[in-house]
Amino acid sequence: MYIIKVGGGSEINLEGVVKDLATLDQPFVVVLGANALRDRLAQRFGHEKVELTSVSGYSSVFSDVEAIDLIMMAYSGLSNRRFVELCQRNGINAVGLTGLDGRLIQGRRNRGIKVREGGKTLIKRDFSGKPARINEALLKTLLEQEYRPVISIPIIDEAGFAINSENDDIVAALQDSLQANKLIQLIEAPGFLEDKDRETSMIATLSVGELKDREATVEGRMKRKMLALRRLFDSGAAEVIIADGRTEHPVLNALAGQGTTIR
Repeated sequence: MYIIKVGGGSEINLEGVVKDLATLDQPFVVVLGANALRDRLAQRFGHEKVELTSVSGYSSVFSDVEAIDLIMMAYSGLSNRRFVELCQRNGINAVGLTGLDGRLIQGRRNRGIKVREGGKTLIKRDFSGKPARINEALLKTLLEQEYRPVISIPIIDEAGFAINSENDDIVAALQDSLQANKLIQLIEAPGFLEDKDRETSMIATLSVGELKDREATVEGRMKRKMLALRRLFDSGAAEVIIADGRTEHPVLNALAGQGTTIR
């Protein structure tokens, strides 16, 4: 059983990803990103993306009603539909889902993000939250019937509202339910980079202990990334592979050990 997180960057080779998936002899779940598409749509509709940094140093996208609409258009709409189409063209009986469908991913709405603005501490409230529970019965029924779920945000909150959530947190919740043998994260880099501006600085292996040390030394979205990776191991992961999604064979290369392996 594999959980495969496909990044939403514009350079990810989606056709290569799907062709590799078609060769796998194990069931899998895909968590699909679409941040580049969302940003293009936001620009087209004149919606400016707002990023907040909490007082504890973690960055996130501020999700108002318009941002949720864009998520539905980009992630659960165009991106998910096209990826499922690619799967069907390559013999994969994929099913596109959001966290809303059948309450697949039940979340908890954030009470608010504490930020510093103009020398004051403010609470920013929006439509965002964290996954709290997976509808295991629905997901496992699909997998047992040999469907391949392709999951996109939004997820659903306690009152039935669509909310934004981090795909890294969704992957951790899925791992807690499915206990996958391997987790693969496909990004626009060869793997985890010591220096984000130098692709030659890739680190081949990391231990779980090193993640906590690195989390203390980085900022913004990378800080959140380190925390999310640690939570995967708290959820029972044995191995996470961060690999290049731009190559001809992104998934097969990752399974062959190319990229950064965390154990």
